[in-house]
Amino acid sequence: MTDATAVFETKNLNLWYGQKQALIDVTMTIPQNKITALIGPSGCGKSTLIRCFNRMNDLINSCRIEGTILLNGSDIYGREIDAYKIREKVGMVFQKPNPFPKSIYDNVAYGPRIHGVRERTTLQYIVEQSLKSAALWDEVKDRLQDPALSLSGGQQQRLCIARCLAVEPEVILMDEPCSALDPIATAKIEDLIEQLAQKYTVITVTHNMQQAARVSEYTGFMYLGKLIEFDETTSIFEHPKEELTENYITGRFG
Repeated sequence: MTDATAVFETKNLNLWYGQKQALIDVTMTIPQNKITALIGPSGCGKSTLIRCFNRMNDLINSCRIEGTILLNGSDIYGREIDAYKIREKVGMVFQKPNPFPKSIYDNVAYGPRIHGVRERTTLQYIVEQSLKSAALWDEVKDRLQDPALSLSGGQQQRLCIARCLAVEPEVILMDEPCSALDPIATAKIEDLIEQLAQKYTVITVTHNMQQAARVSEYTGFMYLGKLIEFDETTSIFEHPKEELTENYITGRFG
């Protein structure tokens, strides 16, 4: 990975939920302004790993973490680090669209308002630019006061992406963002992911290996809490170094 700057680095990352260890000695480097996909069977630690990147696991009482996660060289679990500041920099889009029961406009304006933006013209600009970046503006610009829940599933997911973009993160985490969507909506999200990588670092979890091969530049294969292999996507899919990786990609298990 000599051609890319690191945005995240994990070193000997271990995580437990109570007595159960979910991540085992995960060491990896996530390149900046690239699309990284995490693949592997259900329960292998993919979602747990990305939830470490914005400290979502802090919200689980039984969770215990050892090891290091650096964001732009700074330890995100350092004593002086505010988890809320990390979540400003590292946005999250979940598996199932989760718009707030508010208007389309208020969904996108929510984050900026929380961070103190009150000027109406500024909010309008942020909402418009965020919806444009999420490839949704042309579909909703004439009905911004409609309930967000009136949108289709694919539109709701793009709205959630716009809501994430409104607070200007550096990194966007996506936890299986297309799993609840039909093929047409999935194609729109995949196109959007590629556009977002021009400005943001995108880390996506997916069960869909074809999707990982289509959209990502780097891929990590996880199995039973371990990172088995991490490399450029073409290398992972065409010339995997580990037998476990090859067996998973060729459908021999998983």
